[in-house]
Amino acid sequence: IDASCLTWEGQQFQGKAAIVEKLSSLPFQKIQHSITAQDHQPTPDSCILSMVVGQLKADDDQVLGFHQTFLLKSFQGAWVCTNEVFRLALHN
Repeated sequence: IDASCLTWEGQQFQGKAAIVEKLSSLPFQKIQHSITAQDHQPTPDSCILSMVVGQLKADDDQVLGFHQTFLLKSFQGAWVCTNEVFRLALHN
């Protein structure tokens, strides 16, 4: 929905068009995910808060860890992701 928000590696994108544009611009052709852990909680306003930790491999790059948190909201009979935060697990 247009009120949805994505934070990708610290950059914020608001609204369906901006989120689709960002996801479409990602440079890889293929990606594989391996989920290590996931936690889900109901919220007082009937949403679902989820956190996923795992590893991903994009194209021929090295395997990297990632963290993803998102909020799902019931909207017109379907579940919609209204908020999402994604970070690679990089250590300096």
